[in-house]
Amino acid sequence: MACPVNKVLIIGGGFSGMAAAIQLRKRGIEVDLVEIDPGWRSYGAGISMGGASMRALSQLGVIDAFLDEGAASDGVEIFIPTGQKVAELPTPRIAGPEVPGNGAIMRPVLARILADATRASGANVRLGCTFTSIDTDASGVEVAFIDGSKGRYDLVIGADGLYSKVRETVFPDSPKPEYSGQGVWRAVLPRLPEVNGTMMWMGPKVKPGLNPVSRDEMYLFVTEDRATNDFIDPAEFLPRLKALLAPFPAPLLQQVREQLNESSQVIFRPLESMFMPSPWFKGRVVLIGDTVHATTPHMASGACIGIEDAIVLADELAAAGSVDQALDRYLARRWERCRMVVQNSGRLGEIEIAGGDKEEHARIMRTTLAALAAPI
Repeated sequence: MACPVNKVLIIGGGFSGMAAAIQLRKRGIEVDLVEIDPGWRSYGAGISMGGASMRALSQLGVIDAFLDEGAASDGVEIFIPTGQKVAELPTPRIAGPEVPGNGAIMRPVLARILADATRASGANVRLGCTFTSIDTDASGVEVAFIDGSKGRYDLVIGADGLYSKVRETVFPDSPKPEYSGQGVWRAVLPRLPEVNGTMMWMGPKVKPGLNPVSRDEMYLFVTEDRATNDFIDPAEFLPRLKALLAPFPAPLLQQVREQLNESSQVIFRPLESMFMPSPWFKGRVVLIGDTVHATTPHMASGACIGIEDAIVLADELAAAGSVDQALDRYLARRWERCRMVVQNSGRLGEIEIAGGDKEEHARIMRTTLAALAAPI
């Protein structure tokens, strides 16, 4: 069956946008990718990747690069504030017997790996560029760009993130991002010998964790309950993060606290989420990734489901007889899975803020991980 599209525009060069370019090029589809940032930069410290994420990276063809430059392990160790280990969550090797069940990597490193793969795919990447108008008709989309150029495409993919301009333009009544009542702190530190995989400490209002991101580095993540989304001066980041770790007597966390300094790349981000109602497409414009289902990081699956969107969309475009059929199938395969991740992640945050039922918290994590292990 002939593919119903020949030329596609991707707006946004984040993880999901790059994944879409890579997968579409495998099918011989001409791809233009525009990214507003002229430096194609990715901000942040480490990013945790579960088994489903590892499988998605394998499908993209970049898992070897991830394993070479990042870190991978099996299981998640859970501790109480004193340092006593109380549980271990299994992480099955769903990406294959040779690929550990979870991992982590520096976000800019993963962005570089995907950017290299995007360019190698033959996609036409235009940096410092985005659209000024999108006009759809029955057979395609006319797009005008900020540099004065224009193009016609069989399909436009909006992959420009939580504060998407594509979503705002095509779906002006779509929901806005909502603050969750929590924020997350992250920092990068030299890797300690004891840190061989994901480790988490469950405090009453503050939840620290450690994850190796390379042979030599690890990243610290600390989830904090914050009733209001108040601005924090970056000059206060380091002392505030050290203060959050002070009540934890666990020796390893205290060692980490002492290591924190001005070179630790401390960042803070309020946690926001958004889930867009069906449909995720209008005419020949379709949305993927954080543009339609931005989630909090409680299941470490935000990047995963965005990359999965790209894989599924490319699959359906290659298999369907028409664009409408492909987009219907894409939505049918992605809707419930993405809803589950966003809503279950949000519920975990609610339980943490309220000091709620720990068994419900554990049950949600188990069932969500099991569902993510299922084929996409």
